[in-house]
Amino acid sequence: MSISIPSSARSIRPVDVALRVAIVGLTLSTAYIHFTLGGLLFLANAAGYTTLAVAMIAPLAIASRLRWLIRPALAVFTASTILGYLIMGPYFTLGFIAKGIEVTLIVLLVIEMVRFDGGPLAVARRFLAEAVRISRLTSGPTAA
Repeated sequence: MSISIPSSARSIRPVDVALRVAIVGLTLSTAYIHFTLGGLLFLANAAGYTTLAVAMIAPLAIASRLRWLIRPALAVFTASTILGYLIMGPYFTLGFIAKGIEVTLIVLLVIEMVRFDGGPLAVARRFLAEAVRISRLTSGPTAA
């Protein structure tokens, strides 16, 4: 089992900055494509991508602390967009370009998860541990 170094304890290297810039750039690119398509579903998709892109670079303490959760949220959001496209279509050139951007985005997010969080499995374990911790806090003391 590998031990991941928390994001806050690492020094940021140029490759980390380039990776984050690429992720945000690809996220905003697909947001723009969906925005230009119009319609409520596409506009909601563009708003979701834009919100997650901002969360990826926001210097706020809470965003930095929860970046380990923002990365998989963006990956799942992107994967659901691809799945929705494959189910509903319509299939045209710009759609295929957007899906290429989105697949690349998922790959870069996985790379960043490995670099900062120990990989997708480590993120899943951390998520489950947090869910258990929160459920114990909300359930209160149990009667013996």
